[in-house]
Amino acid sequence: MRKLIATMTFMMVFCSLITSAFAASSTVSTRIKDIAKVQGVRSNQLVGYGLVVGLAGTGDSNKTLETLQSVSNMLKEFGVSITTAQLKTKNVAAVMVTAQLPPFVREGDTIDITVSSMGDAKSIEGGTLLQTPLKAANGQVYAVGQGSVSTGGFSAGGGGGGVKKNFPTVGITPNGAIVEHSVEDNLGTGGTVSLSLSNPDFTTATRISEAINARYGAISRASNPGRIDITLPFMYQNKVNDFVAEIENLYVTPDNIAKVVVNERTGTIVIGGNVSVDEVAIAQGGLSINITKNTDVSQPAPFSLGETITTKNTDVTVTEDKAHTIVLPATANVSDIVGALNAVGATPRDIISILQAIKASGALHADLEII
Repeated sequence: MRKLIATMTFMMVFCSLITSAFAASSTVSTRIKDIAKVQGVRSNQLVGYGLVVGLAGTGDSNKTLETLQSVSNMLKEFGVSITTAQLKTKNVAAVMVTAQLPPFVREGDTIDITVSSMGDAKSIEGGTLLQTPLKAANGQVYAVGQGSVSTGGFSAGGGGGGVKKNFPTVGITPNGAIVEHSVEDNLGTGGTVSLSLSNPDFTTATRISEAINARYGAISRASNPGRIDITLPFMYQNKVNDFVAEIENLYVTPDNIAKVVVNERTGTIVIGGNVSVDEVAIAQGGLSINITKNTDVSQPAPFSLGETITTKNTDVTVTEDKAHTIVLPATANVSDIVGALNAVGATPRDIISILQAIKASGALHADLEII
């Protein structure tokens, strides 16, 4: 009895905390900086093909033709003529080099690069990346990478066994690339800037526009759910950075659609605070089947010619739990859903099935996302 009372008390406190948390979250304001970004301020992806040398016999084998051809071509640049058949590339690995070019970087700045083996090398640990041009999608070279590769792992073994930690075929070179061509983003060109919402929403876009207009006058409008166009005030025509900094620190209350996120692999369920349901009845029960096997021994009488015989008996017991039925009233909130499902002892797997059934019936007014 005490255990039952303690369990019910815990459930009541749990539901109360959830209700309070969602009630508070529905009115929390956040900075524009945390839900939107200035349009045009973005990174660019760079990629290049290169060679890592100086490996301790863990490089590509002679079966990797691209490595053989690359080494041969590189040596020709230094006046060394050699055929691919004469090469042994166990200390060399062909790699792909990737990097992110941040916005507003200038010539001479350095960025991190990631080096990944593309052949059959066992490890690129301790290798050195040779000078590798890094290109953007337009084919232009924006940076050049070179330097020692750090894998943060290792691979060792022999005689049919081995030990490997992390991924020794992928490494990084901190500050390994020098920017050769900057990407200039001229903010405020034409006297306007635009904000892009991380999660496009009509209501949130309108609230952001209203917050800006309340501070600076009628200078902004929500062009669509994902973009707000802003005309620079006269006093900020030559101080775009200051203006953007002030806008980013304005507070608004974002709006979100009602959503229920379910992870079937882990049994995790996240229910938004504005989720509601129509009146619906839920029956939850289960069928338990227990199968047990016993071994009996039949012993013959003394001095008889009989043999000892073993027999196996199987007992099957079927227990059907009484179905629990609950009724959720119309416009029930998250605390009603969680409290009712916990009250009937539903497990996370049960709750997932129940939510799917409620959604299928049309009674759940929220997006059900299964990941």
